[in-house]
Amino acid sequence: MAERNNPTHQQQQQRPSRANRTVVPSSTFLQKIQSHAPNTTHFLGFLLLFFVSAATLLILTGLTLTATVFGLVCFMPVIVVSSPVWFPICTFLFLTAVGFLSACGFGVAVAAGSTWMYRYFRGMHPPGSDRVDSAWTRIYDTASHVKDYAMEYGGYLQSKVKDAAPGA
Repeated sequence: MAERNNPTHQQQQQRPSRANRTVVPSSTFLQKIQSHAPNTTHFLGFLLLFFVSAATLLILTGLTLTATVFGLVCFMPVIVVSSPVWFPICTFLFLTAVGFLSACGFGVAVAAGSTWMYRYFRGMHPPGSDRVDSAWTRIYDTASHVKDYAMEYGGYLQSKVKDAAPGA
């Protein structure tokens, strides 16, 4: 009993202060994760929400399928009788839509290309301009090599032709 009242014994049993404790980063990380973890009530609420949503979507899918089949059964005679009219109309509408979308797509491509060329020739360095410059350099180098080769060996071939036909 005397040991409990002893001040030195109480100091030994007390926890160290926060300043003296070393903090392990993994333990604080785990504590943060555990503090944000859902409890059982939240988990059961999520499961209930999931099952109610799934059941609602399943019921709506069944109703949609039933209405589709019922509609096909009711309107099939009308569709069969009027099909000679529907086929040309649908073909015309399809080709018109494809033509319109193609024209729009080509228009967008031309506008994008024109904008890129404008920026390139104005020196604004659009994306990919370095590749175009590299291609121009390669074409120029190849043309100059062909010209040098023709100048060097062109005279040789002309002299051979003159030797073969001295009067020419």
